[in-house]
Amino acid sequence: MAAAVLHNRAEARWPGQIIVSSSGTSNYHIGDGAHPSSQRTWRNAGYTYDHTAKQFTARSFESQDLILTMDLSNRAMVLTAAKSENDRQRVFLLRQFDPELQNIDPVSREANLLQVPDPWGEEIEAYQEVLHMIESAVAGLLNEIR
Repeated sequence: MAAAVLHNRAEARWPGQIIVSSSGTSNYHIGDGAHPSSQRTWRNAGYTYDHTAKQFTARSFESQDLILTMDLSNRAMVLTAAKSENDRQRVFLLRQFDPELQNIDPVSREANLLQVPDPWGEEIEAYQEVLHMIESAVAGLLNEIR
């Protein structure tokens, strides 16, 4: 969902200037499409996006300017894969950009508030709640990029 929102909103502001890709830290679903509930949620909100699962690796740093993670465990895995301080400085939790949460240090005790929960297996309302979190964070991110 985060890639769908970021892709659509960035494209609306700066057509063709920002490339958004999505990957996970595990290899469980490589080659699969988006989860049906995720896809239904972003489509119902007016976003279009095609997703095929791939895995983040250390080589991903070579082609990515900014790496946004959804939770602390994925952030830790991505940071472990970093080969340099330059790599580490491009890794953020997406919700660090949420205007209401920007004062939270991602290495503090409050960092758990910056996580985007995985709604897998939950009712559609959980997906909609996650979409709202993502939309707030993406709005903040795009304002920061501006």
